[in-house]
Amino acid sequence: MSDKKDRLTPNRIAISNQSASKVAAESPAPLESAWAKAAQSKTRQAPQLQAPQPQEPQLQAEQQAPISDNDSVMASLLVASSLFLGVGGATLSQQAMANDQASVNPGAVSQTSESATERDETDLLAGATIDAALVYYQEQDRVTAAEGIINYRQALDDTNIIRGKIALDALTGASANGAVIQARPQSFTRPSGTGVYQASSGELPLDDTFKDTRLQLSANWQHLFSAKWQTSLGGYLSREYDYTSLGLNAGVEHSLNQSNTQVFAGAAYYFDIVNPVGGRPVGLSEMVFREDFASEAEFRQAFDATRYYDTALKRTLDLNVGVTQTLNRRWQAQLSYGLSSVNGYLNDAYKVVSRIDTSGRALGYHYELRPDERLKHNLYLMTKGALDSGTLTFSYRYSDDDWSLQAHTWDARYRYNLSAGAFVQWQFRAYRQQAAEFYHLYLTEAEPLPEFASADHRLGKMQTYTLGVKYGQRLEQGMLASVRLAYYQQRPQNPGVELPGELAAFDQFPRLDAIVLQFGMRF
Repeated sequence: MSDKKDRLTPNRIAISNQSASKVAAESPAPLESAWAKAAQSKTRQAPQLQAPQPQEPQLQAEQQAPISDNDSVMASLLVASSLFLGVGGATLSQQAMANDQASVNPGAVSQTSESATERDETDLLAGATIDAALVYYQEQDRVTAAEGIINYRQALDDTNIIRGKIALDALTGASANGAVIQARPQSFTRPSGTGVYQASSGELPLDDTFKDTRLQLSANWQHLFSAKWQTSLGGYLSREYDYTSLGLNAGVEHSLNQSNTQVFAGAAYYFDIVNPVGGRPVGLSEMVFREDFASEAEFRQAFDATRYYDTALKRTLDLNVGVTQTLNRRWQAQLSYGLSSVNGYLNDAYKVVSRIDTSGRALGYHYELRPDERLKHNLYLMTKGALDSGTLTFSYRYSDDDWSLQAHTWDARYRYNLSAGAFVQWQFRAYRQQAAEFYHLYLTEAEPLPEFASADHRLGKMQTYTLGVKYGQRLEQGMLASVRLAYYQQRPQNPGVELPGELAAFDQFPRLDAIVLQFGMRF
């Protein structure tokens, strides 16, 4: 392996025929699609099951529900857009039907208090509602993304509601490939096997020539059996250049204790089809370079030996149970537990791990390999209160899995009503996770290859922070316009890895900064 050291210095740059991007799915970022998540690789995660969220108090007592600012599914390319639309893919949405139909306990909830549990009993007959949003996401020197979303809601009668969503997004920019930073230029064979891309000395290796477009469709039907029981059924389809996801979901909710308590349960199943550009890399096989072979035929033979060209599958089963409780006329709390079982192709086909010598110099690159199963648990606690001036929300989520990746998420939001028709909302979100057990910043020449290895920073130790502000204004004829600006910062951290030789001269865990700007309109 040592006879190939010099090939890391580029001698040419070829134009790649690769048209798909390395778009991420599983980022712990609060734009947990965020595009911070969505813009790193192609291992998209299926939409996660969402517990029903208490609805925010209305701006005033007009006969219209406010927009929702709930965190949406991770598979949604942009959580920022979900914050506007409140589109969840799995279970009943915000207990809208149950609370619209069930009588509210007058001793516990006062309509004049604009409590977080208050619902308009005529909302189901209000007809169609359309939410539209445009979102722009920009990372510093990396990914740029734009997304348009339309969310449709129609009350068919007093017991049935249908919802539909269509989203189209496009991404361009540069994505980290997992290799370490070096004191000299580095070259990498493109996933298609045609051409190379390179990283300058002292810079984080990025593939800066990718783009992708994704179309997502989802539909949901809710049925109210009685004042106490309701169900939900839904479907999901997402299609992009090299990834297709299909999903079905169902949920049930029961109201009791004079509608001050709701218990809910849901399930979702997702079937994903993965066709990476250039085929799926053989896990931990070494990247080959055209310059090391006398002919194109010899190179293609060696390249094909590192690839599987059949279609890969990924299956996800999500289960969720929980309870929402009205505590008093102003406060409501929710507790839920989620279980997610994933199996199949869980690798990121566009990530590599550097192999270094004792001086920290890269000798080659190996394609990552992750386990083909993952079992995840998460516990979610939220409390929401209706103040005289607005709404205050606190939430905490703890997640753990059999990859030893533990995570904590804290979120606080304060919505201040400027007037009967306008509000401003502030948000602070903090996220912290430990590294997965098979996270390796690099591999060493002297040691045998491990069973699994990934240098993907999304599986490493990190912290992320989000600061956001949103302004909403009610317009004529009941329309509601909003604009949101958020700053997102991702701070990868060293999980205790030694940095030999030249690796110590560079920041191998660079910070990522991004902004999110979104415009929304409810008709």
